[in-house]
Amino acid sequence: MPLKLLYFATVRERLGRAEETLDVPSDVTTVQDLIDWLRERDDAYAVALAEDARIRAAVDQVHAKPDTGIVGAREVAFFPPVTGG
Repeated sequence: MPLKLLYFATVRERLGRAEETLDVPSDVTTVQDLIDWLRERDDAYAVALAEDARIRAAVDQVHAKPDTGIVGAREVAFFPPVTGG
């Protein structure tokens, strides 16, 4: 399934791109599956998505947990946690 992926902040910097559309295998059904699949693609993804506890995701612009389903989603965004003062 084609899926638009958006990358923000340090994730974007480490990958060297802000977005891309990839054909995701049918067995990739959750946010965590997607992260695992991307990490296996090449070293850049492995580095950019290395810290599970520090990576946040949104599925179709709604914050998502690792077990959130992505089947039928149009986009998934990855970003580090945001802090502020």
